[in-house]
Amino acid sequence: MQTHTLATPDADLVYDVRGPLPAADGRAPLLMVGQPMDAGGFATAASYFPDRTVITYDPRGLGRSIRKDGRVDHSPVVQAEDLHALIETIGGPVEVFASSGGAVTALALVAAHPADVTTLVAHEPPILGVLPDAQAARRAQSGVRDVYEAKGFGAGMAAFIMMASWQGEFTDAFFALPAPDPAQFGMPTADDGSRDDPLLSDRSWAVTEYRPDVAALTAAPTDVVIAVGEESAGVLTGRTAEATAALLGQRATVFPSHHSGFVGGDEGYAGDPEAFTRRLREVFDERL
Repeated sequence: MQTHTLATPDADLVYDVRGPLPAADGRAPLLMVGQPMDAGGFATAASYFPDRTVITYDPRGLGRSIRKDGRVDHSPVVQAEDLHALIETIGGPVEVFASSGGAVTALALVAAHPADVTTLVAHEPPILGVLPDAQAARRAQSGVRDVYEAKGFGAGMAAFIMMASWQGEFTDAFFALPAPDPAQFGMPTADDGSRDDPLLSDRSWAVTEYRPDVAALTAAPTDVVIAVGEESAGVLTGRTAEATAALLGQRATVFPSHHSGFVGGDEGYAGDPEAFTRRLREVFDERL
């Protein structure tokens, strides 16, 4: 693996390349994109593609990528332009596997620069506006932010887990629930005073508020595949994936495991990366 830095006027973007460029097999490199996950979250998934050139990167302001624009918000439209610059640097086009907020950024990338991506697998984009209960979902999101602001990381993450695991639409029953105990989820109970977490603060709300450009996405030469984990049925990101797929006139393609199904045991909420990446390989190969 070789690590590089792409210096742009607004950010120094750090990315890792596993394999040769151009790719030895003549195939487009595979770019893996997350948000707020950085390149580290894709280490296990990348290891299941030893025959491919795989590129991972840290979005601006996350991990090793340093911002120079003086901002702290995370915009999928801005990060799409970062990806465009990266793809130009490596001599694109690329195939893209993108998950969570990274899937939203990748949708923005295809809408703005359709020639950059041959196939996009967008896994569980958390776009709240596509939901029938969008207003209630935004209220639930605001509640997480409010708990985080009042009590810190542990309490905020516990509130986020409660929101993310809620089955079905956000009803009065959800909002009547008491605030969860952080210790119940193995989260710290002490407040370290920080309030800059990209997941729990409002810094990434531009991601969840993004509205896909349906006309641009359906007109693009890119094969856009909206993916959903089989264990995500009925929960927030499973519902946003299904609704986003429907918006694009398709049904979501089912993958093994859950929202972090590609993640290994060394990182966060581990899934089933072997089965997940096997399915991912199948989806890409079907579109050659």
